[in-house]
Amino acid sequence: MSQELSSDQIQQALQGISVPPQPQIMVDLQMEQYLPDPDLGVIARLIAQDPGLSGALLKIVNSPHYGLCNKITSIQRAVNLLGSRSVINLINAQSIKGQMSDETIVTLNRFWDTAQDVAITCLTLAKRLGMPSVDEAYALGLFHDCGVPLMLKRFPEYMSVLEDAYASAGPGQRVVDTENQVFNTNHAVVGYYTARSWRLPEHLCDAIANHHNALAVFSEQSSRNAPVKNLLSILKMSEHICASYRVLGNQYQDHEWHSISDLVLDYVGLSEYDFQNHKDNIRELGIR
Repeated sequence: MSQELSSDQIQQALQGISVPPQPQIMVDLQMEQYLPDPDLGVIARLIAQDPGLSGALLKIVNSPHYGLCNKITSIQRAVNLLGSRSVINLINAQSIKGQMSDETIVTLNRFWDTAQDVAITCLTLAKRLGMPSVDEAYALGLFHDCGVPLMLKRFPEYMSVLEDAYASAGPGQRVVDTENQVFNTNHAVVGYYTARSWRLPEHLCDAIANHHNALAVFSEQSSRNAPVKNLLSILKMSEHICASYRVLGNQYQDHEWHSISDLVLDYVGLSEYDFQNHKDNIRELGIR
């Protein structure tokens, strides 16, 4: 049975780091909540498309208030646990916090579009490859770049630096290295602490922290980081399939993928031919 939270409790729980929600998603959610009988299934599907709303939802559900034995990453389960009134309070709270300029919205469309596409592709690949915890694969796809809008909020010139970072990526140079040189931090670090504030599972937070450190992660031969490697392998393939290097990085080539593809594909046991088939099939489905 759901435990209803008041508006004040929602506001208190949402103190701290907040990724802005996508305006169109908020409009669709507002329309659904004004129906005589809001459909929790529709609400869950809409929330699951947005990193900021999903993160806020999981932060609340994984809080001590609910006393869950294990942290969850399923948006549908989180919505069911919260119940309609608490979810509507959450939506309204995020709507108040989510005011942005038109220019910021246009810029962040690159982030929102990539997050949705990569999340769906992660889910699809995880199912096809028989990976455990497909909900976590989806969550990583949705949240892996959640540091990007926060970096943009702090540094107005951030997107141009990110483009330079993607252009410079390759053997010996990570995307985050360029960000570190300019800002003394990077979106993977910010994303890690954001995920921690949302109370996501630790290995999922570690995957976010290392999603541009895949060469070092997969070069390590031990099985110590197997949960992180499993998630990262799905994510890096999905980023390449969804052309994150083009949408976020404004590049024509995926320099990062070229430097790690052999290690990633070897880890999951796919040949280049097999991966190309998955890539073509997923794109035919219209995910990208």
